[in-house]
Amino acid sequence: MPKSILIVDDNAQIPGLVKEFLESKQELRVYGEAIDGLDAIEKTRDLKPDLIILDLSMPRMNGLEALFTNYAGEIPSADSAAAGVNAVCSKADNIAELIKPIERLLQLA
Repeated sequence: MPKSILIVDDNAQIPGLVKEFLESKQELRVYGEAIDGLDAIEKTRDLKPDLIILDLSMPRMNGLEALFTNYAGEIPSADSAAAGVNAVCSKADNIAELIKPIERLLQLA
């Protein structure tokens, strides 16, 4: 069964590009997209994805705020690692570079 991914980004072009690239890999499936942190919280609760690709800078609620809000009862400190951030990648990099941390995090490599 493919690993489920939620893509969260306020730039309308990014989710489509990332989805197209990721779904070229058989073991990955984008199950949802969200446009900001508030939308991400709702979709995370509904979809329960294996992995969330989360933009940091978004309107209404940024990525880090969404992460902390979604896991408020589990966060021992204001440290992003404690909130479950396992990798940070830049959208400015080649999109192919995104696959490396995804494979590592989902133990696909």
